[in-house]
Amino acid sequence: MSGRPEHPSKEITGSEGSELKGKKIVLCITGSVAAYRAIDLARLLMRHGADVHPVMTESTASMLLHPDMMKWATGNDVITRLTGDLEHIRLADHGMSDIIIVYPCTANTISKAANGIDDTPVTSVLSVALGSKIPIIIAPAMHEAMYENQFIEQNVKKLKEYGIRFVEPNVEEGKAKVAEPELVLDAAISIISGPGILAGKKILITAGSTVEYIDPIRVITNLSSGKMGFAIARQAQAMGADVTVVYGHGTADADGVRTIRVTTSQEMHDAVVSELGRNYDVAIMAAAVADYTPATKSPEKVDTRAGRLDLSLVSTKKIIDEVKKISKNTFLVAFKADYNVSDSELAEKAYKKLVESDADLVVANDLGRKGSEAGSDRNEVLVIDRNKKIAHIPLDSKTAVARKLLEIVSEHLVLKLDAAE
Repeated sequence: MSGRPEHPSKEITGSEGSELKGKKIVLCITGSVAAYRAIDLARLLMRHGADVHPVMTESTASMLLHPDMMKWATGNDVITRLTGDLEHIRLADHGMSDIIIVYPCTANTISKAANGIDDTPVTSVLSVALGSKIPIIIAPAMHEAMYENQFIEQNVKKLKEYGIRFVEPNVEEGKAKVAEPELVLDAAISIISGPGILAGKKILITAGSTVEYIDPIRVITNLSSGKMGFAIARQAQAMGADVTVVYGHGTADADGVRTIRVTTSQEMHDAVVSELGRNYDVAIMAAAVADYTPATKSPEKVDTRAGRLDLSLVSTKKIIDEVKKISKNTFLVAFKADYNVSDSELAEKAYKKLVESDADLVVANDLGRKGSEAGSDRNEVLVIDRNKKIAHIPLDSKTAVARKLLEIVSEHLVLKLDAAE
């Protein structure tokens, strides 16, 4: 059938975003037990538009991850040894690819790359890419003690000085575990999109839901996952900002971002108020704070055998209303969620919230729309400013929506600076 990709696995390309559309990414896989995770990364990169070409060391291919798995995952041939076809040149010479990613990367490969040794397909690709100036991302994986070895630390430092970007591992259980694929995706997108437009800016973000206790084990809450807030946080960080997240309950991954954990709306209020004293340039209030809390909390578990429980609820503090009172120069971004309403009604309610909270922008989304439900990985939003100008960000991955939102924020910050001058 016409229009179908040459390999069925490529049918997912661009299904979650277009940030890497038309980009050729070389995915190098080395001999770590985390090699299997390269499958997830390859598919994630493809879902955001990339054409992924795998390269594996022979030991990885023979013991840890069969090349057929990566052929299935990417739809491209897998290079496990170099031949007279000069595969390393075809992939990493000037202009041949857009990004080289090593995921996972062992201490052995880091040390070889730092010292110009190219005795595997992966190190040969890296050697050529360093010369051709193709951007390189390395995600290490090894035991914690090995990662903290002074020689490995020196080699990592050397590679960073050469311009290689590292996506740091998650150190736990005595291991430096390879970073989540989403963090590597963010790094790749920032390279393609051009980071730095928020360089030097301090950004405070709230994310997730709060819970209000009925008794020690029962709560009132909502379905917010925190994914949108953390997508904004990771993208802001990739664009050069100094980011802090005040995070309630949710399912988002907090790796790599300064995070203050809270539980109740009062705790979130106190944390935000405290942080605002640190002179943030931007505050993005993406959390779904509970609107009501029980008037009293039972110190003991409520006995349900009575068959009925009457709760008296009182309003929680509107955290967003405090921001400008405490830090009037902070650029404030409000969020307004609704359910099954028209664009015009959504925009009208959102603008009302902007006025009430003295915000500079408000982001409105409808949780009743297909693809934008609570907890989903995608979103569609309207962004409204003080002049009622509306920007529509169509349904896309939360990563893509976050980047477009931050580009709008950046534009407004420039206008604000120009007006001040």
